[in-house]
Amino acid sequence: MLTILGRDEGRDDHGVSRRSFLTIGGMALGGLSLPRLLRAEDAPTARGSHKAVIMIFLAGGPPHQDMFDLKTEAPSEIRGEFKPIGTNVHGIQICELFPRMARMADKLVFIRSMVGAADNHYAYQCLTGRHQRGPQPAGGWPYIGSVIAKVEGPVSRGVPAAIGLSPKTQHRPWGDNGQPGFLGAAYAPFTPEGEEVRGDMVLNGITLERLRDRKTLLSSFDRFRREADDSGSMEGLDAYQQQAMEILTSSRLAEAMDLSKEDPKTVERYGKGSTKPQDDGPWARLDQFLMARRLVQAGARCVTLAFGRWDWHGKTFARAKENFPMLDQGVSALVEDLHARGMDKDVTVVVWGEFGRTPKINKDGGRDHWPQVSCALLAGGGMRTGQVIGATNRLGEYASERPVRFQEVFATIYHNMGIRPQQTTMVDLQGRPQYLLEPEDQPIRELI
Repeated sequence: MLTILGRDEGRDDHGVSRRSFLTIGGMALGGLSLPRLLRAEDAPTARGSHKAVIMIFLAGGPPHQDMFDLKTEAPSEIRGEFKPIGTNVHGIQICELFPRMARMADKLVFIRSMVGAADNHYAYQCLTGRHQRGPQPAGGWPYIGSVIAKVEGPVSRGVPAAIGLSPKTQHRPWGDNGQPGFLGAAYAPFTPEGEEVRGDMVLNGITLERLRDRKTLLSSFDRFRREADDSGSMEGLDAYQQQAMEILTSSRLAEAMDLSKEDPKTVERYGKGSTKPQDDGPWARLDQFLMARRLVQAGARCVTLAFGRWDWHGKTFARAKENFPMLDQGVSALVEDLHARGMDKDVTVVVWGEFGRTPKINKDGGRDHWPQVSCALLAGGGMRTGQVIGATNRLGEYASERPVRFQEVFATIYHNMGIRPQQTTMVDLQGRPQYLLEPEDQPIRELI
């Protein structure tokens, strides 16, 4: 799977093909196999507690009024088929298809009043907190994983700070793991692709001594370095190479991705789900929730993943009967696991989609796009959980109490990470400092 110094025809003076040099099985490291890794800067390793975020994207826009904000008093064409059930927090009710979450509602936060969504099918707003079609600095806004990787640096040299588990999707914006924007390719997320991701990191036929022959490696990169410098597409090639070697020679990342090393009871608790794409969207894979926890334990600071396809313009309730129980199992297993391991104070979990769904059920038994209001689920991060934030009117049309913007959720995540977004700047491609958020984007006061 890994070819580093193999000879081939029509190659450079050292007999090395750039293509073979950069190939490492099906493992894509930020879009380009070896060199396009997170830059190995002089950031310190773990400093005290290891703060992290796991972001779960529900591609397509989940139906808020069928999940956490049921409207039992609304007309039949609005209220839907499902009934609410009580939770272990007095006064909080959610859909009957989420019994596991209901039993642990004291560890969750239900936001019923997300506003400011754009009516577009992409993960961009959930990954950056900004509109894709809004004002952009040169190079574009970086997603949260790239920001955290830049500001905080790696915890472990062998584990990238930002990792994306979302698969490639037919509708590509739904499989977006995040873009580094003006921070550049060095801060792109590590994105394992394919079923046997751990196998792609095994050195087959290459000894560590040969891999660590720095002089040979550097000479093999000569021509590639010149071409990269001419195009201006990459800088600090030695740093890319160094972190590539760290990942390849360290067992931390490979072991984190090897679920066979996990307690079988824990694996069973999470479940497997399905690796088959749901139409043109992501898979409904449950073991990626477990993978996310293991990656954070290994040193990742931000893990993003996509679960299911939620753009249900027809047969909403049949699709919900399939997806709701799986989401219930995956999220509850993750939150329960974080608490059991004492990670709940440090790891923030966010579950959301790009917008909500129409109050009125259409002729095909579905709900259409509704950017006016949507929902989100939060957990961990040391937040004050066991509460509902916001409310919608009787028909679920708009936020009637405490509207929450996407930027407020991002401000809360940064607060939980120990990052001050109004005081922290990053330099864009024009040399201008850019703040992470605007002054009005403050953490959700009810949670901190």
